[in-house]
Amino acid sequence: MSIAYLNGEYLPLAEARISPLDRGFLFGDGIYEVIPYYSGKSVGLVPHIERMINGLAAIEIKCNKSADEWKVLLDDLIARNQGATNNLGVYVHVSRGTDVKRSHAYPENVEPTIFCFTFDIKDPEPVDREKVHAYTVTTAEDLRWKRCHIKSTALLGNVMHFQQGHASGDSECLLYNAKNELTEGSSVNAYIVKDGVVITPVQDNQILPGITRRIIIDSLKADGSIKVEERIVTMDEVYNADEVWISSSSKEIGPIVQIEGKPVGDGKVGPVWEAAFRIYTDAKFTHS
Repeated sequence: MSIAYLNGEYLPLAEARISPLDRGFLFGDGIYEVIPYYSGKSVGLVPHIERMINGLAAIEIKCNKSADEWKVLLDDLIARNQGATNNLGVYVHVSRGTDVKRSHAYPENVEPTIFCFTFDIKDPEPVDREKVHAYTVTTAEDLRWKRCHIKSTALLGNVMHFQQGHASGDSECLLYNAKNELTEGSSVNAYIVKDGVVITPVQDNQILPGITRRIIIDSLKADGSIKVEERIVTMDEVYNADEVWISSSSKEIGPIVQIEGKPVGDGKVGPVWEAAFRIYTDAKFTHS
């Protein structure tokens, strides 16, 4: 049975309990992270922890763990779940904590609830465009809130958009704003490729500062063989792109071969994806 961490105690996941008055349960009042570990080696652990600490500060949750303390906790949890010989994701959830009443106002003198558990993740995809799993997506206007840069546990807007894609038989739902500009997917960042250039929306309040996105951009810029641009991307550009990708901690870089039932480019995984995924794969353990 998986071993979880809850408020200073390691225990079987099935035995973990929180109060129904926990603000994470009542309001989605919290921050979360999902971090992949492959045979005990984390991907982007340091920037994941930094993003979580920044998110907690943004919503004024006082959690006194330092970055080093978080790293020790998560590495320990992975070890307790035989992470050295398995591929595991770790889910980290920090809510504002449990109050004695339900009130919208932030309570005072409440300790945050810290909950972490591990789960199995699949092996990385092969760096081979003939063998990689490809995705299909639908599209929708982005109806979520205007603080998507905060990795909040209040994910109902994302869940509803993801369900749109799932209900139509697709893997994801790409989102666009009122100006018909690409933002991201319901659970992923998004990219297009045109004439060999990788283009992704600029980081602002409309998109999550994805850690995989950061590793992709940093590694491609460091390698220098593939040009990267961060700028506004219109949906017309998406529909006319040579390649379209999505990225997340679980999907790494996922190639899109179909949007709204129509092929992307020639309908096959493209050569730029293969080159970029090779660069990313070589660099992904350097941010931990």
